[in-house]
Amino acid sequence: MKRDLDTLLTALYVFCDDHVVEPRRIGRPPRLSDAELLCLAIAQVLLGFPSTRHWIRFVDSRLGHLFAYLPGQSGYNKRLNNAGPLITRALDHLARQAPTWDDDLRLIDSTPLPCAASRETVKRSQLAGQAGYGYCRSHSRFFWGYRLYLVTTAEGMPITWCLAHPKIGEREVMAALLERDHDLVRAGQVILADKGFAGRDFEHFVSQRLGCYLVRPDRKDEKPRHGKLVRSRQWIEAVIDTLKGQLSLEQHGGRTPAGVFARTAQRLLAMAAAIWHNWETNAPAKRSLIAYDH
Repeated sequence: MKRDLDTLLTALYVFCDDHVVEPRRIGRPPRLSDAELLCLAIAQVLLGFPSTRHWIRFVDSRLGHLFAYLPGQSGYNKRLNNAGPLITRALDHLARQAPTWDDDLRLIDSTPLPCAASRETVKRSQLAGQAGYGYCRSHSRFFWGYRLYLVTTAEGMPITWCLAHPKIGEREVMAALLERDHDLVRAGQVILADKGFAGRDFEHFVSQRLGCYLVRPDRKDEKPRHGKLVRSRQWIEAVIDTLKGQLSLEQHGGRTPAGVFARTAQRLLAMAAAIWHNWETNAPAKRSLIAYDH
């Protein structure tokens, strides 16, 4: 099997049509099926088109031979903004296909998800009340939006995720996420985190409630246990960098809670689809997107 965008979209369409999309029982089927919508959504971010307007103008010339019908900008936006549950279901099915699903290692981290850049935008945004101001220590800057919390396998396959108000503590949100999806974490697994998840209560939760082992870099004010873990922590940092750099996470363009959720999931699905296809084709670098970005 070749590694190119057309092959990936064809394989993903078949997979989603067989395992993800639920058959319609009533009503006229849409001209663009749910499986085709998922393929179109991941192609948009893999090819580097954060703007829907630019994407709709370009897609026919690049992928018109794969789709019998391509929607207009308004129709595509409406379908995509409402596709959050569908994309989440596709993510879960793809994650379970990865050989690392049964591995004994999980990576956890959080990252800012800005949703506005000016005070006027913040005041009239439909996200008011859910999003808020937060501070990013890594870049020493304030932002307005959400924080994305992510649990992945070693190569970056998303296992579960959520968006939360940035003023809520990282440990509290991650504990709630892992508690909600505790069936996705197996007793005896190692959970690799950074210093932001240091805390007695969170470590007790991981060990006693989940039966897992929390491994994180040592803080300066505690006894040495695991060291700095510089190379290991680069794994999750590289996953976040892929989402922000190659998949335009911070340029998601969502304007409503459902839109932000769906467009964040769209980026995660694009990365998951590439990882899944790289496993299927025995690619040496499982998170590499080079074969699919043109």
